[in-house]
Amino acid sequence: MKLSRRAERIEPFYVMEVAKAASQIAREVAGSASPMIFLNIGEPDFTAPPLVQEAAERAIRDGRTQYTHALGLDSLRERISGWYAQRFGVDVPARRIVVTAGASAALQLACLALIDAGDEILMPDPSYPCNRHFVSAAEGEAVLIPTTAQERYQLSAAKVEAHWGPRTRGVLLASPSNPTGTSIHPDELRRIHAFVQGRGGITLLDEIYLGLSYEDTFGHTALAIDDQVVSINSFSKYFNMTGWRLGWMVVPDALVPALERLAQNLFICPSAVAQYAALACFAPESIAEYERRRSEFKARRDWFIPQLQAMGLPVPVLPDGAFYAWADCREAARHLGVEGSWDFAFEAMKRAHVAVTPGRDFGSAETSRFIRFSTANSMAQLQEAAARLKGMLG
Repeated sequence: MKLSRRAERIEPFYVMEVAKAASQIAREVAGSASPMIFLNIGEPDFTAPPLVQEAAERAIRDGRTQYTHALGLDSLRERISGWYAQRFGVDVPARRIVVTAGASAALQLACLALIDAGDEILMPDPSYPCNRHFVSAAEGEAVLIPTTAQERYQLSAAKVEAHWGPRTRGVLLASPSNPTGTSIHPDELRRIHAFVQGRGGITLLDEIYLGLSYEDTFGHTALAIDDQVVSINSFSKYFNMTGWRLGWMVVPDALVPALERLAQNLFICPSAVAQYAALACFAPESIAEYERRRSEFKARRDWFIPQLQAMGLPVPVLPDGAFYAWADCREAARHLGVEGSWDFAFEAMKRAHVAVTPGRDFGSAETSRFIRFSTANSMAQLQEAAARLKGMLG
């Protein structure tokens, strides 16, 4: 069967390829004294809190399982609007909020609405691989721009200007970022957006980890800059609802009708049960639990990263959000007699029974040197993983 060129252009998601190998080893050591510890997948170990679970059960009992509006429940859009006012002090009218079947659907809709064949979208290298594939699926071209630790692995206005060409349509940024957990300084983001607007371009911001920010300097939504920013968000990370597949986007007023048409045709609507459940995310009791969990994620970061540094896996930039550590494994790999993060990851799985993610997925700007650790696991599991890695590295 002949595949489309579009399908051929999409590279494998190597995170999942590594996860398959980890699962195989996990089955082999399941009954041993050292079962596999998974620090490779970016998924909170917490599940939806009680009020959210109860709201889902109630929706099913009450038969609230039929189609909703393509843009999402009006009541949920209002709750999200209130969240921006309460958490970030930003006025985001509910009419500009589009509820989607996860942040992935939001990115797909945004790319299909805004990108024509041949358009270039500038992105930092390293960055989350699926984001560039959404651009490619819309017949655009993701242009990865190498970044450094000194730049917090984020783009600058100067780099955006230097790489802007006749086919450039805009930028797709992430703050906080996967895989580095670093955010763009608000002043730099303003400069980037001002330049992009001056060229008639679009600023797309992946803010799905925004709720999991730990530093006062960061943790500010780009929507505070301008209502022309397109912000992508999700119930997966801060709200711990990964498998519920629910997200949202905030867009300029003029973009809403086009997104509604696309959503009607491609998705009909997000999951009704997930939407009714998400209403309970914003109850004071739920927010208090999410904040407790955010503190736990920060405590894990604060404990685990010094452990990596001490065992020869330096993290060049302390992540200010999310639950990742982007660690340089060059010397550690040499110590094990292997080369690069891909081989290091498989050695860690085989020798220490710790699953991690090699940098291969996230770009080509020295990513072969780096390993991404996910700290979205219990402190006990992180402590055991650190002990095993120390033992492996001598």
